[in-house]
Amino acid sequence: MEPRQHCLECLDRDPPALLESAVWIAAEHLPSLEPTEVLRDFGGLLQAVACGLPNLPPAELAQPLLRRLNELDFHEDDETPLRPRAALLPEVLARRRGQPLSLALIALELAVRLEVPLVGVGFPGHFLLRVPGADHLLDPCSGRRLYTRDCRELLFRALGPQAELQATHLRTATPREMIQRLSRNLRQLHQEAGQPLAALKDAERVLQLGPPGMYDHLARADIYRVLDCPQAERYDLEHALMLCDNPAQHLQLAQRLRRLGQAQPLH
Repeated sequence: MEPRQHCLECLDRDPPALLESAVWIAAEHLPSLEPTEVLRDFGGLLQAVACGLPNLPPAELAQPLLRRLNELDFHEDDETPLRPRAALLPEVLARRRGQPLSLALIALELAVRLEVPLVGVGFPGHFLLRVPGADHLLDPCSGRRLYTRDCRELLFRALGPQAELQATHLRTATPREMIQRLSRNLRQLHQEAGQPLAALKDAERVLQLGPPGMYDHLARADIYRVLDCPQAERYDLEHALMLCDNPAQHLQLAQRLRRLGQAQPLH
């Protein structure tokens, strides 16, 4: 099977193989990567984490697990500009630096193997973790406990001061949603790095993993524009237009489609 097929097959297992799915995403971009070696080497990290955990019931080990990762030098990647390696799991494991979601995927896999209850939370702008039933969230980058006030501050930084904290922001993310979000992160990082062909792989995967939104089609349309593929760009603009419920955006998309129709195709 191709890496994409492996990635999707991992999500269809019961239970889903979340980390393995993310490693197969990296294999799409790193042809020399051997996913089986990455997964085998993960056992060394598991042992290092387990050796440093306190003797507590599993339900109380989520925060110590995250703090143990910090002690082992796993931190949020603060490189500017941020590069795709902050979201490619084998590189995150090697460098011990990554985006919040990338670090969360590592923590979730460790939690599964150590039988520690932990789930992902698709918080806007900064992926979070939670112990089921707890009254707080956990920052995968530090293990810090986050309460309602902390979440509001995070939301303001991500969406602006007018944003209001909603229950949907705190919803548990499914494995497929996490891998789709990882793909969106990689799409953006590859676009910003000037790698449109790599970004196109991520954009296509986003559309395969779940119901796409307007911005998913717009993002792929922008990639096709860079690649001078007007027919493919038109396809995504038309789908974005169908999903758009904002009158001003609807008008802008319609105008862009008209301009595209007037342009002479390059091939």
